[in-house]
Amino acid sequence: MKTTIFIPLRFLLFPLVALIGIFGLGCNSQPKTNNIPEQLTIGVISYGEGKTSLDKYERFKNYIASQTRAMVDLEPAYNELQAIDQIRNKKWELVFAPPGLAAIAIGKELYIPLFSMEGVSNRQRSLLIVREDKPITKISDLANKTVALGEIGSAAGYYVPLYDLYGLTLAEIRFAPTPKTVLEWISDGTVDAGAISEQDFELHRRSFRETKFRTLHTSRWIPSGVMLLSPTVDRNQQQQIQKAMNDAPADIAADAGYVPAAKIPSYQEFIKLVEKVQPIEARVKQKPAVLLPETSMQQKSS
Repeated sequence: MKTTIFIPLRFLLFPLVALIGIFGLGCNSQPKTNNIPEQLTIGVISYGEGKTSLDKYERFKNYIASQTRAMVDLEPAYNELQAIDQIRNKKWELVFAPPGLAAIAIGKELYIPLFSMEGVSNRQRSLLIVREDKPITKISDLANKTVALGEIGSAAGYYVPLYDLYGLTLAEIRFAPTPKTVLEWISDGTVDAGAISEQDFELHRRSFRETKFRTLHTSRWIPSGVMLLSPTVDRNQQQQIQKAMNDAPADIAADAGYVPAAKIPSYQEFIKLVEKVQPIEARVKQKPAVLLPETSMQQKSS
């Protein structure tokens, strides 16, 4: 006699679901062979002291790509606002940052300095220059005068001179597209004084043999630029990138402008300087330019 055994459907479905789950788990639990993100974006500055050609970074980009097996892109920023926006939104994993941008990235956005850019951005000082025949002997004499600054975001041409001019009311601030233009404007009387780095002054002053310049003020030392890493990059990724950069052939590191053996400069004091200047940035294009924050103006008028 043939015996038929009936097994409820629910008892058949359970082992089947479990089996599918085991196979699914096995497929999804393959160990990752590479924790480096699929894409790394390197921020390159094309304004102020950091202005340079993207071609200089091509070999570095290809080297980092080969060492990390990541897709690596170079992205230039043509003004400070664009660069700050990319850093604020953590769009750049690596940044070749001149001093002004580095102070903001480290102080506010917690970017990590990896290497000094001493090779292309040595320590420097900012000078306030006047014509020898001008009756201007101290910074306070620039009150109600016209002063030339460099590009917005430049350490020697913008942040440091604004700090040194803090508290003054200027007739106007004019922004020079190049350091040489600053000296041209001083020479022809367009401005009463101008800010320029010590290095640029020595480089360009010889082009103005008919004009005698005088240094009105010399600033504190400005730290060299730094190579920065985004805080969104995890520690293992950081170590792999840092090792690759440290072991890079000397010619690749030199082209990119960082120095593996150089000491990373301290930014503590320079960050304070930039933070003091930022509240008055909204006033620099006004006429007159009152170089005090809004709160100080309100306290004075009350």
